[in-house]
Amino acid sequence: MRGTHRILATIVALLALQLGSLVAPAYACGCGAMIPTKEQRIGVDREESAVRWDGRTETVVMRFNVHGNARHAAWIMPVPHRADVSLGDPELFDEIGRLTEPEQRDRFHFWPRADDWPFDTDYGDGAGAPAPGAGTVGVVGRERLGPFDVARLTATDPEALGDWLRTHGYELPERLTGALQPYVDRRWEYVAVRLAPDEKDATLQGELTPLRITFASTELVYPMRLSRLATTSQSLGLSILSEHRMEPRSPIGGDAPEVTFAGRIERPSGALAALAGDRPVHLTVLEQEFPHPERIDDDHHLRAVADTPYRQVEYTDRLLTVGDGIPVWLLTVGGAVILAAVAALLAVRAARRRPTADTGVRSAP
Repeated sequence: MRGTHRILATIVALLALQLGSLVAPAYACGCGAMIPTKEQRIGVDREESAVRWDGRTETVVMRFNVHGNARHAAWIMPVPHRADVSLGDPELFDEIGRLTEPEQRDRFHFWPRADDWPFDTDYGDGAGAPAPGAGTVGVVGRERLGPFDVARLTATDPEALGDWLRTHGYELPERLTGALQPYVDRRWEYVAVRLAPDEKDATLQGELTPLRITFASTELVYPMRLSRLATTSQSLGLSILSEHRMEPRSPIGGDAPEVTFAGRIERPSGALAALAGDRPVHLTVLEQEFPHPERIDDDHHLRAVADTPYRQVEYTDRLLTVGDGIPVWLLTVGGAVILAAVAALLAVRAARRRPTADTGVRSAP
């Protein structure tokens, strides 16, 4: 039952996939659009996406951490070809996190800073069915995943698609219907999910069970267009598993994407192997900000680039010390003072030992 709730929550999060910290009825997210019922709110504290592409098939796995008061919600995601939908493994993102964590290095400084003796003052541990428009909407499949009602659809008219969804309980805003037009023009299909907790008055909360969507694709594409409907800035975190290092062809209206990790994983294991297989694979992790989501003008199309490895480095600044933690600056300054004192003492002693000049006057012979 507990797993069912997490699943339920997962889709709700999906719905906000990229939404960042979307609160209030919102309709945009990185891979799709989430639609809560009227007068309900849902927010996404954190969204993570992992994509596996082998040149023919693409799998997107998404996990979210959500908050709000929504008890019912729906989510829709465009896909270029027919999709299979299942639940993902929550351990996947933990494994990726361990593999890509920054390298830790110490960086030393000579002179004391605010957190060093004698300036530090804190000695604690800092803790840190047909419906209107049915003539142009096809139901490819419909299945139940725990509390989720998953429909896989085709459509040749965005208005008909919107009518079908509304008739089946999806409260789509008019703007979203129009935003689907580019996908209809390219004859993409859609994964539509309705979710509601089994328990009365339960809400969609916390970390959600990942959702896994697989479809055929001859290029690596990550749907982003629907995020242009967001009213707050968006943040994309994307882990890509493929034969080579992958990067977006363009920023599609956001800030320049930042690579935070790139490297070859020689022996995938656990949940990572379940997604990528047990052969070596290249992992690329991207972060991107969209301060003005209305400028998003395309989906992310990714391409292979040189397999240059990269790992972020996090530095810990430390005061340069020797022995049992004695600051080098203290020894240096103290030594200089001692040397100066010794030099002064020697100068005084030398002056005292110097012979007195003869000032007597001698008479002429």
